[in-house]
Amino acid sequence: MARPNILYLHTHDMGRYAQPYGYPVPTPNIQKLAEGGVTFRNCFCSTPTCSASRAALLTGMYPHRNGMLGLAHRGWSLYDYSWHIIHTLRTVGYHSALCGVQHISRDPHQIGYDAVITTAAKVTEAAPRAAEWLTNSPPRPFFLSVGFSDTHRDFRQPGPDEDPRWCRAPDPLPDNETTRRDMAGFKAEAREVDRGMGLVLDALERTGLADQTIVICTTDHGIAFPHMKCNLTDHGIAVMMIIRGPGGFGGGKVLDAMVQHLDVFPTLCEVVGLEKPGRLDGESLLPLVRGEADEIHDAIYTEVTYHAAYEPMRAVRTTRYKFIKRFDGRGRPNLPNCDDSPSKDFWLAHGWRERPVSEEELFDLVFDPHEACNRIADPAYQGVAAELRQRLDDWMHQTDDPLLKGPVPAPPGARVNDPDGLSPREPAREV
Repeated sequence: MARPNILYLHTHDMGRYAQPYGYPVPTPNIQKLAEGGVTFRNCFCSTPTCSASRAALLTGMYPHRNGMLGLAHRGWSLYDYSWHIIHTLRTVGYHSALCGVQHISRDPHQIGYDAVITTAAKVTEAAPRAAEWLTNSPPRPFFLSVGFSDTHRDFRQPGPDEDPRWCRAPDPLPDNETTRRDMAGFKAEAREVDRGMGLVLDALERTGLADQTIVICTTDHGIAFPHMKCNLTDHGIAVMMIIRGPGGFGGGKVLDAMVQHLDVFPTLCEVVGLEKPGRLDGESLLPLVRGEADEIHDAIYTEVTYHAAYEPMRAVRTTRYKFIKRFDGRGRPNLPNCDDSPSKDFWLAHGWRERPVSEEELFDLVFDPHEACNRIADPAYQGVAAELRQRLDDWMHQTDDPLLKGPVPAPPGARVNDPDGLSPREPAREV
């Protein structure tokens, strides 16, 4: 049997705010994909920061193991670009092509794709180019990455289909005119991303490639609102992931088991008949998809080191609890790591800058799914806190986390913001 093609469809900053996850964000093309594929309702990124999240999915390795501890356009890179999945797939004949955003290298040619169709990341440019490439009899089997940037800040003005009067603010924020209008802007961008994905998926259908292609639809991390992107609560690390195609990824199935981006690489290895590299940190999704297992992870580990500013954090999440530990000793918000927005301005106007931040946080996800009530000092939860604290420490040692040796320096030439600043757009210091 011929090996399947692979279409990796992705966008910036969308979290799970899409129609198949029950949110009032109309995305009919993503919904159609879900109805014909497998939707993972509890998928998490390895880090809620742009470059590091993408690098983790594409290398199958935690960011502190693959080198992408910050943002590529600010000076970070992989330790070894041959760890990218395209190089493993090439050993069995895969042709690789890049269209749109990639965000794991300043120079897209450094990654090693066989073809760079375009690096323009807006739907209006990337989607038609990807559709055209699919229409022109591409080499097979192929790995095609199609990435969009539209759901990244800044948002467009909402149109009549996103009337702010009928919008709801994202879960961590109060519902008011400011946050509703801000969310309306996100919905307008999500509609555009859905349109772009639809163009690419339609091309796959027209060319007769759909039945021979695994489609992976996901995003890097949570949406760009306060207390979401760049945070280790589920508001930051929960992501949509829908997979359709050969290997059992069909039928409109919905799976609730915890999975992670790191699982994509080993899954593809198993589907295409490749021995997975020993360096991978994830597990194949196929036991879940085939009904052979109820779970493949009893815990998920996530991290942040750098975004615009240095903010070292690590977390462990089980089905019941989340434990987050900060390593900078600041005790206050790191505001440059929140994208500028009307919602951010609203929080700042109400004293966000002065609100304390705990070194450790513990959340009971059954009774507090929005992670609003820190139980770290509650006597009833001390046993849970001790267990998760130890599990996190064990994971950091097992994966040789550089934080164990103290503050992690930025690479020479990297640009970092002052954690005491207000905005990622303030002048950055070059290391």
